[in-house]
Amino acid sequence: MRPISVGNRRLVAAILAAILVITAMVWAVVLSTAPPEDDPVSGVSPSAGAASTAGGASATPATTAAPTTPIPSTPAATTAPPVVSPEPPVTQQPPPPPVAPFPLALAGQDIEVLPGASQVVALTFDAGANSAALPTILQVLADAGVPASFFLTGNWAAANPAGVSAIVAAGHRVGNHSMTHPGFSGLPDDGIAAEVQGAERAILAAGAAPTPFFRFPFGERDSRTIAAVNSLGYVPVRWTVDTLGWKGTSGGISAQLVADRVLAALRPGEIVLMHIGSNPADGSILDADALPQIIDRVRQAGYSFVTLDSLL
Repeated sequence: MRPISVGNRRLVAAILAAILVITAMVWAVVLSTAPPEDDPVSGVSPSAGAASTAGGASATPATTAAPTTPIPSTPAATTAPPVVSPEPPVTQQPPPPPVAPFPLALAGQDIEVLPGASQVVALTFDAGANSAALPTILQVLADAGVPASFFLTGNWAAANPAGVSAIVAAGHRVGNHSMTHPGFSGLPDDGIAAEVQGAERAILAAGAAPTPFFRFPFGERDSRTIAAVNSLGYVPVRWTVDTLGWKGTSGGISAQLVADRVLAALRPGEIVLMHIGSNPADGSILDADALPQIIDRVRQAGYSFVTLDSLL
């Protein structure tokens, strides 16, 4: 093998040197484009920070807070609810009993005389048939300035509204005498209620208020029927004396006998029963005929006249 000449050795050396320079330059380029290592403090690489900045997040690296001694938490103050005194228990009071439209001392009775009355007389007239004597009776009472009480059946009130109006206009008292004037002892309680309440409606419709006075038809009553009428808001009112004028002359009665019967029974609180209808057989109106004499003789005896309102 032929030895390399000095010139050739120099050429080879120059080529090697050039290769080394080129290699160094390549390495320099490679190293300059390589990603840097992560930050040893933050643990975040610069490239990651740049990416975060590009995404809109803060580019400031996170800082690890120095450890601190935990402070025990203080529980939030609890506000106690206000102390509310308990409401006193509400005692359910029973409803008050209904107020009767008449003194309870009158319950259970069919009044035959005004209790505790002084020298007064109550003239009462029943209306259940016709009204033949009504104009005369009202005129005599008006002329003498005497008040009276009228017990009307519902049928009579419905058939004689003008008569009801005349009685009320004259200032007299009105009471309930049932609807159809039946005997009450044979009626059941609901039948009694129908009679009493039916009459009340009819009398009210005619312009008068009948409560709280009731008169049993024919005077027929017992403890049961009295209690039933009381429960409907009425006190039954009977009479001290019946003039018997309703029997008429055909029954052997006269106006004089009518007046005599009233005076014979005269006493404080006397209740007198008369009628406004004529006798169906003879057409007489004896109570109306006897009325002027009755008023005069009663007054001469020192008595005056009242309505049944004195019971209240």
